[in-house]
Amino acid sequence: MLFRSTRKGGPFVPINCGALPENVLESELFGHVRGAFTGAIRNKKGRFELAHKGTLFLDEIGDISPTIQTKLLRVLQEKEIKPLGDTKSIVVDVRVIASTNQNLEEKMKTGEFREDFFYRLNVLPIKLPSLREHPEDIPMIANHLLEKHCEKMNKPLKKMSAELMEVFTNRTWEGNVRELENVIIQGILFSTSGEINPRDMDL
Repeated sequence: MLFRSTRKGGPFVPINCGALPENVLESELFGHVRGAFTGAIRNKKGRFELAHKGTLFLDEIGDISPTIQTKLLRVLQEKEIKPLGDTKSIVVDVRVIASTNQNLEEKMKTGEFREDFFYRLNVLPIKLPSLREHPEDIPMIANHLLEKHCEKMNKPLKKMSAELMEVFTNRTWEGNVRELENVIIQGILFSTSGEINPRDMDL
């Protein structure tokens, strides 16, 4: 989908919405001008402006506050942003992709997620199955994550024992791929040999 778009040559700008407090997230998304708040010593472009003619990936969209939801809804409707502290709006042409591991329909029922914002985002939904729905893919995913994090941490490439892989395949993985990734990182750090076993991690 990404590579068939006319935006394929444009910037791809990701942001983890769940990792930032509301005031920081707002500045990261929309930018700010010098003097907008304490510490704003220069103008700063937001992620929307940086993603102009490209794609903005909003990870963990289910964690944002109703205030940010309202401001994002306006951007999606009006196709323009207003940096913090500025009086002028900036027109942006951005494709938005959002992801979440939360049940947004349930959050709408409790008032935590705006319905109008949900339906504005939910144009082309793509549901990724959880690990427990396709356990046959776990060994491939686990080995990819193992290789990735051994390289990232400058560790010799380790391997996973058959016993560990059996444990992985039979586990329900409520935290999905992130939980698997964290467990593998533990194994890399705590394993004292070239092979990672169940005892090397918190399982």
